[in-house]
Amino acid sequence: MADALRVVIAEDGLIVREGIVGMLRRFGHEVVAAVGDADALRAAVAEHRPDIVVTDVRMPPGFSDEGLQAAIELRAADPRLPVLVLSQYVQQTYAAELLDAGPSAGVGYLLKDRIGEVTEFVDALLQVAAGRTVVDPEVVRQLLGRRRDPLLRLTPREREVLGLMAEGRSNAAIARAMVVTEAAVAKHIGSLLMKLDLPPDGDDHRRVRAVLAYLRD
Repeated sequence: MADALRVVIAEDGLIVREGIVGMLRRFGHEVVAAVGDADALRAAVAEHRPDIVVTDVRMPPGFSDEGLQAAIELRAADPRLPVLVLSQYVQQTYAAELLDAGPSAGVGYLLKDRIGEVTEFVDALLQVAAGRTVVDPEVVRQLLGRRRDPLLRLTPREREVLGLMAEGRSNAAIARAMVVTEAAVAKHIGSLLMKLDLPPDGDDHRRVRAVLAYLRD
C-alpha cells in the first residue's frame, strides 16, 4: 500500500465531510483536520502542515469561491502543497484559475460525484499528492466540447489521447487504456500538440495546464 498521507479536509457539508474522513481512514490515511470553512482551512494548514489539502469550492460565509481562493492562497504561500479541489458542478473558470495558480505541486479538480467512486477518488488523491495533475473526465469532456477550432484538426484517436492526458495519465497508462504501444501514444501526443500549437513537453503536469489554458474561454 502507498505511504499514508496526512490530509486536511475542508467541506461545509457535515455528511460529505465525515464521509470523506471515513473513506480516507479506511485506506490508511490520517485526516489531521476536517473543517467547515475557508478560515478554518487556512488555520488547519498552518498548524498541521499536511501532505495534501482536499477542499470544496463553495464554502461559508458567501458560498461562492471561498474554498478555491483559500486553496490558491495556500499554494501561493507554499507552492509545494498539493491541493485537490471538489466542486458540485463543472466550473470552467474555477478549474482554469486553480491550474493557473502554479505548477510546483500536484493539483486536482474533481466533481463531487466522484467521491462515490471510492477507488477512483483515492487514486486521484494519491496522484495529486505525488505531484500529478488530475482533472475530472466530465470537466475534460465539457472543455473539449466548448471550442471546435482547432480541435477539429484532431483525429478521434488524438482527441481520446488528449482527454486521457488531461486526466493526468502517464503515457504508459494511456497506452494501457487504449490498448496500444507507448510509442503509438507518444506519436499521437506529438501530433496533437503540434496541431494545437502547443510545444511538446515531457512533463505531464505542464502538458495538462497548457491544454486547459488553451481550451478556457
